[in-house]
Amino acid sequence: MRGKIRLLLIGVLIAILAVVTWQFLFPAPTAIEEQADYGPSPQLVEPHKTLVPIVRPAKAVGWPSDAMPSPAGDLEINAFVSGLDHPRWLYVLPNGDVLVAESNAPEGSGLCSDLKNFAAGVVLKYGGARTPSADRITLHRDTDGDGAADESHVFAAELHSPFGMALIDSHLYIANADALLRFPYQRGQTALTESPEVIARLPSGRNHHWTKNILPATDQRSLFITVGSNSNVGECGPEAEEGRAAIHQLDLESGELELFAHGLRNPNGMAIEPSTDTLWIVVNERDELGSDLVPDYATSVRKGDFFGWPYVYFG
Repeated sequence: MRGKIRLLLIGVLIAILAVVTWQFLFPAPTAIEEQADYGPSPQLVEPHKTLVPIVRPAKAVGWPSDAMPSPAGDLEINAFVSGLDHPRWLYVLPNGDVLVAESNAPEGSGLCSDLKNFAAGVVLKYGGARTPSADRITLHRDTDGDGAADESHVFAAELHSPFGMALIDSHLYIANADALLRFPYQRGQTALTESPEVIARLPSGRNHHWTKNILPATDQRSLFITVGSNSNVGECGPEAEEGRAAIHQLDLESGELELFAHGLRNPNGMAIEPSTDTLWIVVNERDELGSDLVPDYATSVRKGDFFGWPYVYFG
């Protein structure tokens, strides 16, 4: 009896391995024409769910020494700085210094399913993304104007998966995975030497989507803060999503943090359109619905907007 059960389990494992290998090597082809899912009205096909999510990650190999990206038109491109450890976000200071958040997911981040966490870890490791977080921000300076940094400094260290950065007056704000910090800053300094002040605690814990971005409002009296969801489509329960999948607005004088917009699965890049003072956001949408769903999107955002996650898509 035990031998039969053992053989059955081996057979099940072989079948699962075969399905995973097949979908990895031969993922379902796209059902739409190229760029049909671009623009303000993308083509949305029927969901295509599979036993094992369709995935075919790219292997990170880096640029060959004699190759460069091909820019459009008469533009030119060159390497500004190299040798960075998982660079995730950039911020340019008024004097031209470039700050780079060298960061990765904090320890303990992931999904609420151990099996999916294991699978995701395999995929991330294959793509070169499963590395410890450097937990630092580096500063890079081009002193001779040739388009390449000739000075590099560790600007801030011993952070906690930092991402967003913003300068307001004489203070630099840095968004860790779990908190918003404020450092005193003087123009031209190459390292933050004073201890930070914790301005606000941010949703963290398991931190499936861990990046927190920040952007000053036009009047610089408040900061917009992004917080991604703690799951793909809310499968970990409502308690895990408290304060997540949202943009918050922090009043810098009172310290009050209020919800600005929600239903945004993983909001990241933000910008303000200057002629209308309108906030725009780029959002990463849900996974596991096939090769053609769901398109990521950019959208304008007004206070009180709800964009549908986890109940509906798109937008």
